[in-house]
Amino acid sequence: MEAFSTPSRSALEWCVHNPFVPETLEGWSALHLMYRIDWGRLGQAYPGERQQMAEEFAGVFAGTVASATEGGNALVQMLGHKGDLMAIAFRRSFDELGRTQLALSRCKLQAYLTLTTSYVSIVELGMYDMTAKIHRQLAEGGLTHGSDAFVTAFDEEMDRQRQRVTGRLFGEIPHRRYVCFYPMDKRRGETHNWYAVEFERRAEMMVEHGKVGREYAGRVTQVISGSIGFDDWEWGVDLFADDPVTFKKLIYEMRFDEASAKYAEFGPFYTGLQFAPAELRKLLEGELPSLT
Repeated sequence: MEAFSTPSRSALEWCVHNPFVPETLEGWSALHLMYRIDWGRLGQAYPGERQQMAEEFAGVFAGTVASATEGGNALVQMLGHKGDLMAIAFRRSFDELGRTQLALSRCKLQAYLTLTTSYVSIVELGMYDMTAKIHRQLAEGGLTHGSDAFVTAFDEEMDRQRQRVTGRLFGEIPHRRYVCFYPMDKRRGETHNWYAVEFERRAEMMVEHGKVGREYAGRVTQVISGSIGFDDWEWGVDLFADDPVTFKKLIYEMRFDEASAKYAEFGPFYTGLQFAPAELRKLLEGELPSLT
């Protein structure tokens, strides 16, 4: 195994506060679990047993988070062949995600479930504009990049920004009927490499990209989570809406901006209907569960 030396303080400061690397702010740790239900075997169980398994699973899932300040849960009936049930968990830490996954794995319903895929990430806010702005302000204030004073002032400003957007970093899972989740990357090919583009140009493209999303404010709620180093893609995107057509229109329109047209790679899409945990029994009985 290759050994890595401990980086010096100056090296760490450069990595964290490099003006060409946009800062990010992190919130909930997020876990998506996609299951396929063995409908044949489940149908052979007694109705009372199915109800008991549904109540246990929903109860355990709810019991893994003490309050809205500690996380959130969502259950989704998936459409298509990729699975039947998706469980979404937002927690304060990976340890809490681990406890949640273990608790669900011990439920009796797991005997009828097969985990088809999963996704691990952390809710993230990219700070393209703010990173450049902070660097300009500190330089104009006479601070030298990389100095202790610069690093301290930078961290203090990032803390202020974190407090400002805490509601977005640790928001509730939207109570909306339709859900779409997909992972994505920025291209790193020979012709188009997002990470080789100058910072200022990347920032301009992200502003353009964001304008499209803001046009859909109120119609769709978007939660971006970073997964670099955690999963196979770089970001996970959760969309919540009251009309599923909104997903199609938003994603279609976004593909025409330069950030997506040249530099975006999309993974598989998982779409379904969010329902109340108490409605899991209906799903197991072959009925359409509702959100209320």
